[in-house]
Amino acid sequence: MEATKNLNRTGIKKLAAVTAVIGLSVMIGWSAVSALPDTPNKYPDEPIHESEFYGSPTSAISSGVSVPAGSSYLFTSGTVPPLLNKDGKTIYERYGDTKTQGIGVLTEIKKQLNAKGLSMEDVIYLRVYLVADAAKEGKIDYQGWFDAYGQFFNTEDNPVKPARSTVGVAGLVNSDWLIEIEAVAVYPKKK
Repeated sequence: MEATKNLNRTGIKKLAAVTAVIGLSVMIGWSAVSALPDTPNKYPDEPIHESEFYGSPTSAISSGVSVPAGSSYLFTSGTVPPLLNKDGKTIYERYGDTKTQGIGVLTEIKKQLNAKGLSMEDVIYLRVYLVADAAKEGKIDYQGWFDAYGQFFNTEDNPVKPARSTVGVAGLVNSDWLIEIEAVAVYPKKK
């Protein structure tokens, strides 16, 4: 009977210690959360009437884009380079290098957008897949892609700088392709 009382006292002490630790953790956590600055609401104070790009003014891409509620989007599937010469002996004769392929893909995306009443100025996001180029020591030609991008975005004719992800991948469906691009565009609000 004495052993049972000691066991109960030990169990009660352990339970009290665990409860105290949990309580203290909750109090510290609550204090830390309440000390955080107010976080912004999910929706802006003022309505957004057209897409807003934000980020560093010196960057060629935006950090992100705010889009008006109720907007309509167009998502392209992965668009690949056009065939330049079906009789070409090398990938560069058939499709070109990364820059040439990138220009070809963006030109095709531009056509797709135009067919739906949109332009490159309506593009808010690009996802780009790049493959290593054997002619570039087996490395991905990021500069070639950046040069192609620079002909369509962040220019005098089109100052839009979409948000963008550029991803190096092991391969694409056709071993001659060095680049594939997905685009997201937003239809402008009717005025």
